[in-house]
Amino acid sequence: MISRVPSVSVILVSALLAGAAQNAEAQGISVRMLEICHGYGCAFHSKLNLTSADSARFATIMAKGSATPAAERAAVAKAVQHYETLALKMTGVRDDAKSRFAASKIRGQMDCIDESTNTRGLLLYLQKRGLLRHHTVAPNTSRGFLLDGRYPHWTAVLRENSGASWSVDSWVEPMGGRPEILPLQDWKNKRLSNG
Repeated sequence: MISRVPSVSVILVSALLAGAAQNAEAQGISVRMLEICHGYGCAFHSKLNLTSADSARFATIMAKGSATPAAERAAVAKAVQHYETLALKMTGVRDDAKSRFAASKIRGQMDCIDESTNTRGLLLYLQKRGLLRHHTVAPNTSRGFLLDGRYPHWTAVLRENSGASWSVDSWVEPMGGRPEILPLQDWKNKRLSNG
């Protein structure tokens, strides 16, 4: 009996870790719900339940960008703006652009970790619904690490079917503003003081 306890514990821990990994990957990609991360560093989580009208609006926005990769990125920018408008209604707080250090742990305020997590959740939702034709969603990435004179900053990433990667950075504008979409290397080279 005693010799079986470690193997049962290992199995239980492995199952819990596997479930946590699946939940982390599934975050934000339900066809009926998106998670809103806020409060800096995802300190708070709120659920945004999508109506059929919301889903239809995202489909309409993305259909207008189906012709080319550039048109799809423009549609993604509009989809992010729409998502943030819904998030504003849900949280009741209009997030400031480029986060303020003093706004940490304030519900509704978002730093680049919150913004990039939310944007990636939306992109995964669009991908799961088959609304991305010219891109796939890549993992979030960062630039800066203090020693290079830049504060760390995160962004969501789209990978064009041709292989080119693009940042989708919604942190640069207040909630509902147009995200900055740049070739990823240009975004990585950018200094925070430049935007």
